[in-house]
Amino acid sequence: MSLLLSISDTAQQVAEAISAVLDVETEILDNNYTIVAGTGKYKDLVGTKDDEAWHPDGNFIYTRVLKTGKTFIIEDPGESIYGPILIGEMGEICCPIKLRDSVIGVLALVAFDETQKKQLLGKKEQLVNFLHRMAFLLASRVSEVEAYNRLEVTSNKLKVILETINQGILSVNKDNIITHCNSYAESLTGIPRKHLLGRHIQEIWPGSPVAEVLNTGVGYREKEEIYGSPPQQMHLLVTATPILVDNRPMGAVISFRNMSDARQLAYDLTDNKIALELDQIKGNSRKIVEVKRQALRVARGSSTILITGESGTGKELFARAIHYASPRKDKPLVIVNCGAIPETLLESELFGYEEGAFTGARRGGRPGKFELANGGTIFLDEIGDLPLHLQVKLLHVIQRRQVERVGGNKPIPVDVRIIAATNRNLESMCKTGEFREDLYYRLNVIPLSIPPLRNRKEDIAILMEYFLGKYCKLLGKNITDFSENVRRAFTRYDWPGNVRELENAIEYAVNMEPGKIITLESIPQKITAQWLTEDQVHSDSNLRDDLEHLEKDLLISKIMELSRRNLNKKEIAAALGISRATLYRKIKQYGIRI
Repeated sequence: MSLLLSISDTAQQVAEAISAVLDVETEILDNNYTIVAGTGKYKDLVGTKDDEAWHPDGNFIYTRVLKTGKTFIIEDPGESIYGPILIGEMGEICCPIKLRDSVIGVLALVAFDETQKKQLLGKKEQLVNFLHRMAFLLASRVSEVEAYNRLEVTSNKLKVILETINQGILSVNKDNIITHCNSYAESLTGIPRKHLLGRHIQEIWPGSPVAEVLNTGVGYREKEEIYGSPPQQMHLLVTATPILVDNRPMGAVISFRNMSDARQLAYDLTDNKIALELDQIKGNSRKIVEVKRQALRVARGSSTILITGESGTGKELFARAIHYASPRKDKPLVIVNCGAIPETLLESELFGYEEGAFTGARRGGRPGKFELANGGTIFLDEIGDLPLHLQVKLLHVIQRRQVERVGGNKPIPVDVRIIAATNRNLESMCKTGEFREDLYYRLNVIPLSIPPLRNRKEDIAILMEYFLGKYCKLLGKNITDFSENVRRAFTRYDWPGNVRELENAIEYAVNMEPGKIITLESIPQKITAQWLTEDQVHSDSNLRDDLEHLEKDLLISKIMELSRRNLNKKEIAAALGISRATLYRKIKQYGIRI
């Protein structure tokens, strides 16, 4: 649409007013030769192209006006060299309509009889000045419409931005009256927009510090504010920014979100989430399959779970798997190792603290792990190391489903599932007074015991293959298998460090092994030593068989190492200190390929 067409109604009113005052006909057309407005004969032509549109010759009158931006007066149309004239025209004054140094149209006065011609040409100088003013009026109106359209577009953009922001937005005037809000603010407050607008901020948030912002002109960021009481309590993270005019606060913009949403965002950004399913826990032994079945059954509920087992059995893996198999899987899983955090810091880590609670406390305070886990699961590893005075506080959290920050006096409701784990005997600790009996029974609602690796040795081979693939990929090695002796050694070993120790042993072997098959030389010596003890040798096979297996492993390792030096078989035999015939015999005996 051309610029003048956007004000066609105004242009028609101007044309009719000019004709009524001057008693001549008026035509207004745009720079595309479209008649935008007109009177008399031109009124019926509004919306059509002027004849000049079909004759784009530089000498035609309207073309000259549009190209030069000058005003032209035609006193005798019969002798005009400026193009076709509407039948009956006896005189014409054409004035350009300019906007920002561009000609956007033409304003023309036309006489069709002697009276009109006399009226037109008798005061042509005054009429030219008058037309210039009318042209300026039309251009100004176009400019206003442009500015309004830009403002409307900007306003719509701002509305879209405010509606897409994942925070509630309120604006208040200098009298603390709410003037604007977005849909997210409606949902967070639970109050429809029509009931929010026009209300005092203190009506929806009694005691809000926003009033102080309007008094001082100093805003604040990310401040915790709690309004109401459970279950309708609003726990918000609020930012208030003053609107300053000449350094005087004339209003404020308030952005806010649920504390639980803020915690979820922080968790999503910082936590290394491993979506671990129970069937990803390796092992097909009867014992581990039964534990996985129990874990799957209890994952669907929200009761507290106590996982027991030796160090390295995978208690954290089970806790993760239970969380991600539960209805809380989309909420935070917060892991706390109670034995790894200094006792002086553990209370504030678990329960958070208020501003000024102790020297060095962060401004605004800090939420604890229970608050961060709200809606999700908290895994308390090494729960047996929790100090007695914190056992009391944990017991209160479990019973009341509320936490109280260090230095605070406001209970904060939390919806958290607790999974605790320990490698210690909590029942014995209760008898010695090291662990509170009432807390033990609160934690031990659903006991889950993870068997040690020595009690499920049929899983060792599966774990070996899994960790071999993992570390070959991680370290860029091309190792395809284990020698038979390595498999026997791993199976006979007791694994006091359980799965964690097995994983470390495989990682060590992948680093040390130069060939494609892991041999005894590449595994930790303590595993080899146990396998080579006499009672282990005779428990499963005779000495001769095991010595042959050992010789085969050593030959494979040495031959592959020497082959990489591009040595031939004669040179390999010499390097091994045996004859070439012996080398050939051993290669054939053990099926070794060079």
